[in-house]
Amino acid sequence: MKYVRMTSASIRDALGLAKEILLERLPLEVVSSDAHSLTLRGGDGTAKIHAHKHGLDTQIDVNTDQLRTSRLDNEVQYWLTMLPYQPGELRGRGSPALPAGLSRQGGT
Repeated sequence: MKYVRMTSASIRDALGLAKEILLERLPLEVVSSDAHSLTLRGGDGTAKIHAHKHGLDTQIDVNTDQLRTSRLDNEVQYWLTMLPYQPGELRGRGSPALPAGLSRQGGT
């Protein structure tokens, strides 16, 4: 499947978070990487991640060789929700915001 996401995170931060989350949650290994891309492969399939700047934003393109309902695709989608949309928005591990912007603060 193909996924595209715009984020305010830098290329380095986005790829670093991908590596951290996906390698921890799935039995994958880094097959190749450079300053703008990362390829992960394992028993659950292959994910090719490419990041490039668009002005102040970073565009993330992810291609997997699995179906949208696969374990790999679920974890890729989870990682994408960890990336901030706006500068200053806190996302990722240990931050006060939950994936998809669900706040722990206020409201019910």
